[in-house]
Amino acid sequence: MVYKKNKKRIKIIAERIKALRFKAGYTSHETFANDNNLDRKGYWRLESGHNFTINTLFRILDIHGVSIEEFFSEIDTKQEK
Repeated sequence: MVYKKNKKRIKIIAERIKALRFKAGYTSHETFANDNNLDRKGYWRLESGHNFTINTLFRILDIHGVSIEEFFSEIDTKQEK
């Protein structure tokens, strides 16, 4: 089922976003969201694997200074299976 596969992909992306936050030295999603003028609940939902827009992803990548290519190159495609 396509929906189930997409849900798993979104979860993988969410975990990668969370890893970027930790790499930036933030242990709290709330502090990260506040420091970067993001909605706390919205950011939590993003890291929790809820559906999000591509614009939101671009905003997070810009905050971290990570290109879209770099972001996806570090995701292990084997995890999708």
